Amino acid sequence: MKIRVIGGGLAGPEAALTAARMGCKVDLYEMRAMVDGKPRLTPAHQTTEFGELVCSNSLKSESPNTAPWLLKQEMRRAGSALLKIADETAVPAGHALAVDRVEFSRRIAEAIANEPAIHVIREEVTRLESDDYELTIVATGPLTSGAFSEEIQRITGAGHLAFYDSISPIVDAESIDMERVYFAARWDKGTADYINCPMDRAEYDRFLDALLAAEAAESKEWENLDYFEGCLPIEVLATRGRDTLRFGPMKPVGLRDPRTGMRPWAVVQLRKENVRADSYNLVGFQNHLKFGEQARVLRLIPGLENAKFLRYGQIHRNTYICAPVLLDEFLRLKREPRIVFAGQISGVEGYTESIATGMLAGIYAGALASGHEPAAVPRGTALGSLVHYITHADAKDFQPANITFDLLEPLEEEVRKKVRDKKERHRMVCERAMDKFGAWWAEQRVVVAF
Repeated sequence: MKIRVIGGGLAGPEAALTAARMGCKVDLYEMRAMVDGKPRLTPAHQTTEFGELVCSNSLKSESPNTAPWLLKQEMRRAGSALLKIADETAVPAGHALAVDRVEFSRRIAEAIANEPAIHVIREEVTRLESDDYELTIVATGPLTSGAFSEEIQRITGAGHLAFYDSISPIVDAESIDMERVYFAARWDKGTADYINCPMDRAEYDRFLDALLAAEAAESKEWENLDYFEGCLPIEVLATRGRDTLRFGPMKPVGLRDPRTGMRPWAVVQLRKENVRADSYNLVGFQNHLKFGEQARVLRLIPGLENAKFLRYGQIHRNTYICAPVLLDEFLRLKREPRIVFAGQISGVEGYTESIATGMLAGIYAGALASGHEPAAVPRGTALGSLVHYITHADAKDFQPANITFDLLEPLEEEVRKKVRDKKERHRMVCERAMDKFGAWWAEQRVVVAF
């Protein structure tokens, strides 16, 4: 079976590698390319590499019996190619799985180059219909080109939705004043891999006033600044009240300063960008301010007075389809089953979720290549719950979602009444989900002779 995968971000390479190992021939298309010696990029990408992580470098929690951990455990059981690479390129990040961006992308490219069933084509796709492929997996992500967005709109018969994400700044590690900061992990989860910049009340008030007065970057005429609630810029959060940031990205809970024994009024956390620890990103500090304003305001943070910024925060478009109306439980277009959507354009939010749906699309393609109708991943699993949400949510108010326990099926009422401890209930939900995923995956392995 020959399939086409469109998009070289996270979901696309995962779908291509999964489908290839299950017997499919794959043409992998990516529009970012070198043209006449110059890179052709999107408004947010900085390279032409596969799997470039545009925002943070974190694939979220690795704490046992959390929803992000559960999703990753299911993916590991199914042999997710990109998650394996993430594990192998991990950098210390407390209880989170964070990766070295450059090495992560390099290893993805290496895996694709070493897979003879995958043929890479560096050009923009503008037409979805094709007689050359039995199946097309659309994984063009949040930065889908204007021309291809119009094609998706044409083929689906419905408008697509858009919101806007912002990118966190990155600072040079050598420019951080280490005398003013300390290492710790919030709530002592994992190792103390985060640099913490503590603020007293006066420092916080001065920072907040400067942030509220800072000038925003000019918006493009196509922007309507409809932000995703789960990824709001810090300047937007700041307008919601003087303590909003202290209860959000600057929450000091569990970050007692070992030098004073006191809990700061607020804290800014920095996370490693790579194994060398020569750069750090400001966790949760995505913003849409002018670069000069960012430098002025962020240098009010203790320890960053002389910070050298390797990248400033930016805004970028995030495009996604109305999956509850358009997709079936196999991520296929209801009106054109030969077209499958995966990754953020399908309505999931987050790196891990994007990889997971790419993996699922590849598994379904493998089943079809073996002459079998695929079996839907069970609702009671993390991956199944994620797919159930994007295909069954209220279409009127549909927004992309990360994996959370709210999406998973609750325990039976009798069990909930008996087990009062929340952590124990989560453990039981995870155990049940892993059993269901394991049984489903065992059946898929038989179907595709994997």
